Amino acid sequence: MRKTVQLLLVASLYGCVATTPRPYAGDQRVDPIPFSLALEEVVITGIRQRLPDPASARLGRTLAGERTLNGRKEIVVCGFVSGKAPSGSSGGDQAFIARIYPDSASSFELAAMGGASETKRLVDSTCSAAGLPISDST
Repeated sequence: MRKTVQLLLVASLYGCVATTPRPYAGDQRVDPIPFSLALEEVVITGIRQRLPDPASARLGRTLAGERTLNGRKEIVVCGFVSGKAPSGSSGGDQAFIARIYPDSASSFELAAMGGASETKRLVDSTCSAAGLPISDST
C-alpha cells in the first residue's frame, strides 16, 4: 500500500514543470458591453458598502466590458460615483474600477476608488488601456 501511494505521488508530480509567472493581465482589453440596470444594481450595492453615507451614492459616467482571464469570465466596470462626506457636505466625484465575476454569483471586487487626482489618473489610464476610456470632463 505504501509503495502504491509513493508511486501515485511520483506519477502525479511527473507532469509538473516550473514556468515563469504570467504578468498581471490587468491591461488586457475588454469587449464593451451595455451598462444594464442589473449590472448597475450590483455595482452600486458593492460601492455603497464602502461609503460613509451609502444612501447618497450616485453613479456618474460608467462604462463596462467583459473578458475572460485564465478561463474565468469577468466584467470590468470603470466610472465615477458621488456621495456625501461624513460631515454631510458633498464628497465630490470618486473614480473607481470594479470587477464582477458572473460565474461566482456576481461577486463584486472594488479594485480602486478615490477622489484624489492621483487615483483619478490611475483609474483613467487603467480603464483607457482596457478599452473603457472615462473622463470626468463629460
